[in-house]
Amino acid sequence: MVVELLSVGTELLLGSIVNTNARFLAEKCACLGLSMYSQTVVGDNGQRLKSAVETALSRSDMVILTGGLGPTEDDLTKETCAEVFGCALVEDGHTRKRIEEFFRNSIYKDIPKNNWKQAMVPQGALVLDNDNGTAPGLIMEKDEKRLILLPGPPGEMIPLFNGQVEPYLRKLKPGFLLSRMVKICGMGESQVEDALLDLIDSQTNPTIATYAKTGEVHVRVTASALDEEAAEKLIKPVVKEIKKRLGRAVYSVREEEDLETALVRLLKKHELTVATAESCTGGLLAARIVNVAGASDVFKEGFVTYSNKAKRKHLDVSKSTLKKYGAVSRETAREMAIGGAFATDSDICVSITGIAGPDGGTEEKPVGLVYMACCFKDQVAVEKYQFKGNRHKVREHAAVRALDLVRRTILENCQ
Repeated sequence: MVVELLSVGTELLLGSIVNTNARFLAEKCACLGLSMYSQTVVGDNGQRLKSAVETALSRSDMVILTGGLGPTEDDLTKETCAEVFGCALVEDGHTRKRIEEFFRNSIYKDIPKNNWKQAMVPQGALVLDNDNGTAPGLIMEKDEKRLILLPGPPGEMIPLFNGQVEPYLRKLKPGFLLSRMVKICGMGESQVEDALLDLIDSQTNPTIATYAKTGEVHVRVTASALDEEAAEKLIKPVVKEIKKRLGRAVYSVREEEDLETALVRLLKKHELTVATAESCTGGLLAARIVNVAGASDVFKEGFVTYSNKAKRKHLDVSKSTLKKYGAVSRETAREMAIGGAFATDSDICVSITGIAGPDGGTEEKPVGLVYMACCFKDQVAVEKYQFKGNRHKVREHAAVRALDLVRRTILENCQ
């Protein structure tokens, strides 16, 4: 079955917002075994939108549209799709009651008249309740063609897709497609591919695909079978072999788990506490850790010591070290980690100091040079990196590597 994505909104064309919906839906469709050959973005213009829908239907079995379901005059997705399928708009009493309830439970007690537009649906369409907004999702079917209309805000679209659209799509496609993601840190994509090349070359079912992320590589293993249990049996030995080959570079095989979540889980498992001491990353590392629910159980404190004075004051980095070796040095990173662990009485403290750029680099210490250290119960490991890219990329890569440094330190000392 061929599916096409159609993202609606002038703000997408202007670059005012990033089209994260397309990425989410593309990954979901791939996991469901749906073929996708085209994605389109169109502005809030009825004529162009109609042309885009007709073109998409001419080459696909199904079109998933996001956006343009709001209450304003330029929200035209529903009206346009009804015109393409030749059906009238009728009021859905159930949706009208839900809109009334939504406003009754909100700070806005008066319902704007234009919101009633959202209770009008194409005749014969399957209405999908939106628990996070006033625009319902819609599924329209005609002559073996399908249109799936979803609200644009990700906070509405994602739960609606997961809860109602995905089960609908699974029923359409015979068999079962299952994916598992193996997540790796500390290796480049080419290194991972080299280690798995024979598996990739001989793949049939399951299939294996690598994806490069910032500081990470993800390997998706996908199997097709009659049911979930059979698909799981196909995937399990492949994932096991990948983990065996890549060892501790694998930090998770959970689809929803990112690096910081895996680290917090590991810290909790071994009943350890952590602190951070940052310079060039400016709190980015601490922010990633505290973004994990339950991080308060393991995260004690974070220091942002951007200046030499702050490094001396809060982390007890010696004046002589800073003078002799400089702020960006193995010695300073080491003292920052030790000082942070002592100041917070944490089991672990990880430090980062570097030159994020675009200025400040020298021939001896170029832009992208980063030192980081991890102090674990009086043992200190220091690592040196030379990152490429702009200021944002250097800081992101440094935060990822620091998270992984803590993870690897725990594995080496607590297993």
